Amino acid sequence: MEATRSRQSVQLGQEGDRATDGCPTPCPDSATEGKVHRSILNLPVVNPERLKTAKALVDKAVKMHKIFSVQGPYPVVRAALRARGWVERRMPRPNQRVNRRRGDEYGEGTDTNDAEDNNPDDVEKEYDPDGMCDLMSRLVRNEMAYFYWTNRRETIDTHTLQKEQITNHFAKSDSFTTKVGLCVNLRNLRWFDSADPDTFFPRCYRLGAEDEKHAFIEDYRRTACTSLLQCIVERKQGVQGEEQSRGKGQSDQSQRKRCKRRATALVPSKIIDSALKVCQEFLDSLEHNDIDISLKTPPTLTKEQWAEFINNYYLVVHDGAEIEDSVRFVDRCQAMLQRLREVSPQLDTDGIHNIWIIKPGAKSRGRGIMCAKRLGEILRLVDSDPALIKDSKWVVQKYLERPLLIYGTKFDVRQWFLVTSWNPLTVWFYMKCYLRFSTQPFSLDTLDSSVHLCNNSIQKHLQPSQLRHRGVPADNMWSCDQFRAFLSSQGRAAQWGTVVVPGMKMAVIHAMQTAQDLMESRKNTFELYGADFMLGRDLRPWLIEINASPTMAPSTVVTAHLCTAVQEDTLRVVLDWRVDRTANTGGFQLIYKQAAVEVPQYVGVNLLVEGSQIKRPRPPPPPRLSNPPEARPVPPAPRRCAPIKDKEPLAEKTKPPPAKTFKTVRQLNYANSGIQLPASLPPEQPMPLPTETFRLHLPMGVINSFQMPSNAQSHSMFFWRRRPQVLKLCSEKVQPRAPERHQGPSLPLVVTALKPSSSPTPTTLLEGGVHVWLSRS
Repeated sequence: MEATRSRQSVQLGQEGDRATDGCPTPCPDSATEGKVHRSILNLPVVNPERLKTAKALVDKAVKMHKIFSVQGPYPVVRAALRARGWVERRMPRPNQRVNRRRGDEYGEGTDTNDAEDNNPDDVEKEYDPDGMCDLMSRLVRNEMAYFYWTNRRETIDTHTLQKEQITNHFAKSDSFTTKVGLCVNLRNLRWFDSADPDTFFPRCYRLGAEDEKHAFIEDYRRTACTSLLQCIVERKQGVQGEEQSRGKGQSDQSQRKRCKRRATALVPSKIIDSALKVCQEFLDSLEHNDIDISLKTPPTLTKEQWAEFINNYYLVVHDGAEIEDSVRFVDRCQAMLQRLREVSPQLDTDGIHNIWIIKPGAKSRGRGIMCAKRLGEILRLVDSDPALIKDSKWVVQKYLERPLLIYGTKFDVRQWFLVTSWNPLTVWFYMKCYLRFSTQPFSLDTLDSSVHLCNNSIQKHLQPSQLRHRGVPADNMWSCDQFRAFLSSQGRAAQWGTVVVPGMKMAVIHAMQTAQDLMESRKNTFELYGADFMLGRDLRPWLIEINASPTMAPSTVVTAHLCTAVQEDTLRVVLDWRVDRTANTGGFQLIYKQAAVEVPQYVGVNLLVEGSQIKRPRPPPPPRLSNPPEARPVPPAPRRCAPIKDKEPLAEKTKPPPAKTFKTVRQLNYANSGIQLPASLPPEQPMPLPTETFRLHLPMGVINSFQMPSNAQSHSMFFWRRRPQVLKLCSEKVQPRAPERHQGPSLPLVVTALKPSSSPTPTTLLEGGVHVWLSRS
């Protein structure tokens, strides 16, 4: 390796000397020597002392595994790593056409990055004025990088990395960095924690899924009912929900329009009865009081009645029409709203206009987002793009109609957090954030994106309105310190630490809990995310979305300071804290670290049922004999065995005798063998039957067949003993065979058989029976 680097340095020095001579093309001598033709116009002039210094730094970095690669406009990351002794290995610059085409593709709905598309070349030149970094990058161009920081996840394939290589992107993080993934995952929160996602995440539906589309229609109708009840109560109290956030001129103009419509439109009071019935039905379903209701029961409102109700709702809320005798319903409406407020945490932010925000499923920086407040308009907007419907990419989310406003202007909060491990789940929360303002005063009379979207990528192209309050900054951004000062002026300074920050922490933790099982956990991997929140009038934070690769562009004075700090603190956590637990982590605070979960080894699908056989109870032992010859354990009950196959094939197999014949007691004569008679069998009286006795010598091995003398009965019952403790009963058709002389140890066997008779004896139960006495020689 030393020799290789020495040759590289010598070649760089020679090429530098040639460059100083002003040679625009390779010399002819190099072609004759077989060297590679290359242009040397861009090669820097290499000073031997600088080359020696660069080589020493590179050797140290390689030895300590401090080689990094950065892709994208991240000068802060480069500077912080170089300050720690790291050397950059430049990544190949992508083609601008490929980048532009890839950006268009991601614009179709697969990009979850929030980073701005800036040119990184200008940033690199500022941090390498003397060319030393470029020289060291050339020296390590064949070394392996141990740290990757990129602005796109697909740039690095994490499956091909070695264990010691660090990267800043997890695989499959689109499970919560896309609007579709976050919408689906948070519904499973009850399986991970005892929390309700409706307390921090606005209701959200995928309109591409048919079941969720029907659920959205039901939600829209039910929200129309609650909005109507709120409108009636507020009119009685003389309060319009949107007047607090509207300029004086706009309020007067909208008031004049409504006065004209009120004179011509009057809605019947039955609309209030219908709204109260729908709300009561919703409460009954939450309390499970609708379990016993038959499926054949007609709904509260039919499809035609719902269409009439929605049209009348538009007249009352959007056009300002009056309701007949609505004053006598105010008390009932207030009581119903109080009951709904206990079970619906989003009732206060829903407002009365029933506005929903429609988002493409995986776009970022506010692209393609629209607001609508009529059901037919929302459904037509989604149905206009069949491709997005097929992929379930359209997401509709309830718009927060009553957010917290600063000087009558809407804003959102960008909050950073860092995940350093998924098993165990480890989440770091950055204690600094910033606010992004809209350029237009807040109003619900217009649904333009310049009023309702606070993304800097949209607002930076717009001019601030002349009607906006002068207290809102011209660059549309505040730091969290400025916001805390504003809260202090409103007498709500304590709520920042008791409501806002704890609410954002819990929302981030719950979102990560629901996505943990879908992520690929890899050591030496981290990722920085940017969460967007909105605040209600009670300062409760509402999670809107989570972005991967949040922008670090210093677009304003606020972001220039905070984005620099968050990048430096990220490296403190990833590099310094992992080595020294007492190291300074800057603004990051560890808010959640899960206990390590043991992942069971996968052995495949193998279902196994284990158990034991149920045994029959043994019968009680019979009484012992009065005078047994010797004590001997009772042999087990004989089992019926299959007929023993003879060496020669049998023409016919004998059927076993009837079951009653096995009840006959057979007597064993142990007189000659000295074996004690079993105590469980009573002595049998000898029967006066004509018998015939034979003496056989059987081999001591396993008896496969029983040979009888030629003058014995062919059909007989007999016993044999394979082991001293086992006694088996068999029956077979025995073929007579001439006796053979067995050489070797044998067992004497005495066989007594009945002589054939002309008539069966009444007392003989086993005709042709055989009594066998076993004796030892």
